[in-house]
Amino acid sequence: MSAWLITGGAGFIGSNFVRRLGAAPPAQLVILDALTYAGNLATILDLVDGKRVRFVHGDIRDAAVVREVFARHDIECVVHFAAESHVDRSILGPRLFIETNVTGTLNLLDAAREHWRAAGGRRCFLHVSTDEVYGSLSPTDPRFHEGTAYAPNSPYAASKAAADHLVRAWHHTYGLPAIISNCSNNYGPWQFPEKLIPLMVLNALEGRELPLYGDGLQVRDWLHVQDHCDALLAVIERGTPGRTYCIGGNDERTNMSVVETICDSVDAELGRQPGTARGLIRHVADRPAHDRRYAIDCSRLQRELGWAPRRKFDSALPEVVRWYLAHRQWVDAIRSGEYLRFYEQQYQQRLQATS
Repeated sequence: MSAWLITGGAGFIGSNFVRRLGAAPPAQLVILDALTYAGNLATILDLVDGKRVRFVHGDIRDAAVVREVFARHDIECVVHFAAESHVDRSILGPRLFIETNVTGTLNLLDAAREHWRAAGGRRCFLHVSTDEVYGSLSPTDPRFHEGTAYAPNSPYAASKAAADHLVRAWHHTYGLPAIISNCSNNYGPWQFPEKLIPLMVLNALEGRELPLYGDGLQVRDWLHVQDHCDALLAVIERGTPGRTYCIGGNDERTNMSVVETICDSVDAELGRQPGTARGLIRHVADRPAHDRRYAIDCSRLQRELGWAPRRKFDSALPEVVRWYLAHRQWVDAIRSGEYLRFYEQQYQQRLQATS
C-alpha cells in the first residue's frame, strides 16, 4: 500500500493537516513524530488505527529511524512539518534548531533520494517552511514573494533557510521531486500555548498579565491553519516540482491589534465588562532580532493552483477562543513541567522587570 509520510504530524500544523485528510486519506498515513514538548499524540489519537493511519515515535535527527520508515513503507509523498519553530527558544538554545531543522531535513532528503531512485509513479517531497527566512519588511516594502532574497535574522529563521537551500539543491542536483512552501503566521486549534495567540487567549481567560514585546507594533500576516492545510493539499496535488509557493492569509495586523482583538473576544465569551482583558496588557522588553513586519504575496498559488484564503481573522478568532475554552483538559495537560519553566524564564522575568 502506498503511503504518505507526515513528519511532525502530532504538532500544531501537522495535526491539523492529518485531521484535514480525515479518516479516509488518499493513501496510508505514516506519522513520524518525536513527541517533544510541542508534539502531543492526543491531537490525533482518535485517528490512529494502525492501518490507514499509523504512528511512529521517532526523531528525524536519527538517520537510521528515517531510513527504516522508508524501508518499511512505500512512501510516495513526504509532507515535512517536523521542526523546532519558536524564535524565543532558538535564541536561548540554537544548536537544537540546527540539528532538527537542518540535519533532520538532510536525513529525510537522503532517504527519499535513495528509495525513490528507481521508483515509478508520481512522488512528492513537500518541505513546509516559513516566511521568516526572508527577514523583515519596512511598512512600505512590497510583500514577500517567491523571488524575495533570503535574509534570516534569528537562529530559527537561519535554520529554516538552510533547510530550504538543501531541499532546492537536492531537486536541482539529484532530481528529487521537491517543493517548498513558505507560510505566514498560523493560528487555529491545537496550537501549543507558547505562541502569541493561544498564550494571550489563555492568559486573558485566566485573568493573567498579557506580556507584549516592545511597542507591539510589529506586523504579521495571519493565516488560519485550515486554510494553510488546503493550500498544502493544492501544492501536493497540482504543484510543480522545483517550485516554491508562498502561502499567506492576506490579513496583516499589528501584534497590539491582535492582542486587543483577543481581549475583546475573551471578554465577550465570558460575559465580562468590555475592556477588562485589555487592562491586563503589559509591554515587556523586546526580544533580540525581532523582525518588524512580515507579509506574503500568495498570487502564484492563486494564479497557478486556484487557492485563496477563505477565513478572515476578525470572524475566525472567536471560534478559536471558544475552542480553547472547550479544550481546557488538553491545554492543562501540556501546560506543565517544561513549558512552565520556559514561561518563567522567557516572560515572567520580563514582566517583573517592567513592574
